[in-house]
Amino acid sequence: MTTIRSGSMGTHEHRTALVTGATGAIGEAIARQLAGRPGYEVVLVCRDEAKAENAVQGIRTKTGNDSVHFELADMSCQSSIRSLADRWSKPVDVLVNNAAVTPQRRQETAEGIELQFATNVMGYFWMTEAFTPQLRQCSHARVVNVASNWAGGLDIDDLEFKRRPYDSGLAYRQSKQANRMLTVAFADKLQSHGISVNACHPGEVNSKLSNNLGFGGHESPDQGARTPVWLATDRVGQSSTGRYFECLRESQCRFSKDRRAIQQLYEACSRYS
Repeated sequence: MTTIRSGSMGTHEHRTALVTGATGAIGEAIARQLAGRPGYEVVLVCRDEAKAENAVQGIRTKTGNDSVHFELADMSCQSSIRSLADRWSKPVDVLVNNAAVTPQRRQETAEGIELQFATNVMGYFWMTEAFTPQLRQCSHARVVNVASNWAGGLDIDDLEFKRRPYDSGLAYRQSKQANRMLTVAFADKLQSHGISVNACHPGEVNSKLSNNLGFGGHESPDQGARTPVWLATDRVGQSSTGRYFECLRESQCRFSKDRRAIQQLYEACSRYS
C-alpha cells in the first residue's frame, strides 16, 4: 500500500464519473450523490434499459443535474465491457465498480464463467483494465471498488465453484475478498499513471442483494453510499491508493498483506482476458 501525489481539482471543474450497477440500491445512491456535486457528469452503467432510464430521470429530478446519462453493458460479459470502452470517447475521472449479483444456484454466463465470479470479480477487473486509457487522460483519476467487510474463503484453485458445492454466501464472500486483493494489485499497476485505486465497505444496507444473502441491514442506501462517494471525491481518495476503508476511515485489510496470493489471483484473472 502506497501514497501517491497529492492535490485536487477545483470543486467546479468538470469531472466524469462512471458507476456500475447503478440501478441497485447502493449504486443509484452513489450516482445520485455524485450528481448532486457541482461539475459532475455521471454515467450509470446498467444492464436493463428501462431501469436505467428510470434511474437517470429520478437522479436528474432530485439533483437538477442534466448531465446524468446511462450506458448499457453487462458486467458479467467481457465482450460487452470491451464494446462499452470502444465506444467511449472522453476521459474518465472516476470509476466506481459496484455491480454485484448473488444468484442462489450456480449459473454460467454466455462466456462460460460462473455468474457471481464473472460479475462481482471479473466485472471489476475488466472495467478497470478497459478504462485505464481513459483514466490516464485525467491528472488525478480514481477507481473505487465497492467491496465488503463480509469477505473470505477465496480458493484460488476453484474460483468458479467447479469442485466445491456452490453456496451463494460463500461465493459472495470470496468475491469481496477478491475485490480487496485486486485493489492492491491495480494500485501497484496504475500508480505510475497517477491513478488511485481503493476499496471500501459500503455499510450494512438493507437491499435486494443483502436480502438474498439472508441479511436485513439497518442502514439506508444513502448511508451506504457515503464512503464510496467520499473516496470518489475527497482528497483522501486521491492521495491514498491500495487501501481499504470503512465508515469514512481507513481499516486494516488482512488480505492485502499476502502479496503472493494477490499476484496469484491477478494472474488467474488475467487468464480470462
